Amino acid sequence: MKPIRWVVFILGFMLLQQGVWGLAAYKSLGAIIPLLIGASLVYLGWAGNRTALLVFGHATIAVGCFLVTWGIYLLPSSQPTLIHILVRPLFWFLTSIMMVFVLITMDSAPVSEGNSLA
Repeated sequence: MKPIRWVVFILGFMLLQQGVWGLAAYKSLGAIIPLLIGASLVYLGWAGNRTALLVFGHATIAVGCFLVTWGIYLLPSSQPTLIHILVRPLFWFLTSIMMVFVLITMDSAPVSEGNSLA
């Protein structure tokens, strides 16, 4: 396994444990989210498919930015709807910042011939 796969696998396993512990301790359905994300990361870390990992990472960033924006707009005077969140600048600001982080890390990570996206 390559080093990045080990990191993904270990982070996924930690999230998987947190989800199982949350289900057992609190009996809350909210623990299903880290359980599913952890299981996905464990699988992606084990399989080592770089393209699937990139798609999963970008989808996670977009959903995370959407949820942060929705949470901020949950003020008493605001009624956050889907279109309200997507047309406001906060969502696009957060998305742009996260994509810059992705570009910086992708630029610094070497891509070998067997691990290219093309």
